[in-house]
Amino acid sequence: MQVYLVGGAVRDQLLGLPVRERDWVVVGAQPAELLAAGYRSVGRDFPVYLHPQTNEEYALARLERKVGPGYRGFTTESSPSVTLQEDLQRRDLTINAIAQDCDGTLIDPFGGRADLQARLLRHVSPAFVEDPVRILRVARFAARFAALGFTVAPETLALMRQMTRAGEAAALVPERVWQETVKALDTPQPQVFFETLRACGALAVIFPEIDALFGVPQPPKWHPEIDTGVHVMLSLAWAAAHGAPVPVRFAVLTHDLGKALTPRAHWPSHHGHEELGVAPLEALCARLKVPQAYRELALLTARHHTLVHRALELKPATVLTLLENCDALRRPERFAQLLAACEADARGRTGLEHEPYRQAQYLREALAAAAAVSLTPGERGALDGPAIGEELRRRRLAALATFKAQRPVTLT
Repeated sequence: MQVYLVGGAVRDQLLGLPVRERDWVVVGAQPAELLAAGYRSVGRDFPVYLHPQTNEEYALARLERKVGPGYRGFTTESSPSVTLQEDLQRRDLTINAIAQDCDGTLIDPFGGRADLQARLLRHVSPAFVEDPVRILRVARFAARFAALGFTVAPETLALMRQMTRAGEAAALVPERVWQETVKALDTPQPQVFFETLRACGALAVIFPEIDALFGVPQPPKWHPEIDTGVHVMLSLAWAAAHGAPVPVRFAVLTHDLGKALTPRAHWPSHHGHEELGVAPLEALCARLKVPQAYRELALLTARHHTLVHRALELKPATVLTLLENCDALRRPERFAQLLAACEADARGRTGLEHEPYRQAQYLREALAAAAAVSLTPGERGALDGPAIGEELRRRRLAALATFKAQRPVTLT
């Protein structure tokens, strides 16, 4: 029995990056041997075991054979006769097909180290086309390693186009699409994930609502980049560069879906795109089974981002209605995320990335002024249920009027 460190741990080690997790492949062993040594079986589709002390994953070397369409259309074969090279050959990219033995010697039958140096994401073998998840994985690796200069090898991108034309991208299960999307959104340059999917044609299949934004013009006065799809990618890049959490990044990605539904006769204006964007956003979230927290924040951003941008000119009554519609008084943390998404939207414009966005601070302080309003127990006791809410609203409106009147000129 021989054990090798494989995959991402070897790759990241060679890149000088922190190793997040370590996976191992076992060659020349039977399941009974690992079970007898105290390993715990956890594999559903193929033999994977957890080490009794480290809980790291040890997989028996295996072969895969395509027997049907899509992500699950595989059978696996694992036996002591499967070699390390055969196991590595079934992997997606050369940089993920490097192994290391217990002495530190690297086994690199497919040129992974050369591709690491060349900063290339290249497929291992023609069998790459058999698994549609690899389209998503390559796009995600492109986003993760873009800052290091990695690009997708032309021949690999050609295979991804071939897979998309063959309908493999359409066979992806929603849960896996969302899983890979969340990981991609959490990379340093998540926009590269979507740009890579677009380059191979898969964006139109997996995210048609986002793909439809490319080629849709906006007023040059407000959007020097003009193209709506480009604007969304710029906004997403800004959000990631400034550490926005993943739910905010998803909200930024989907905030302008309504612009794809504007009649061409009205271009480049997009009046009413906020509410127009609700239906395609709901469809995307339902199709990919997006978690409720992501969906709620994205819908708030789609509906209210334009009003947030106009915050400094709004009347106190309109500001209060905005706070109420966003449930900001009860959920201030989510309102803060909305403001972060709106700031990314404002900054994601060519040449305007460094323009001040005073609206966010203004609305944070407006929320604080409204939240400071209260009724004493005696005042509450003198009112019935509906009257309590009406009085609180009246006082909050007065507080916001005072706040606006006293607002420093430098911020208005």
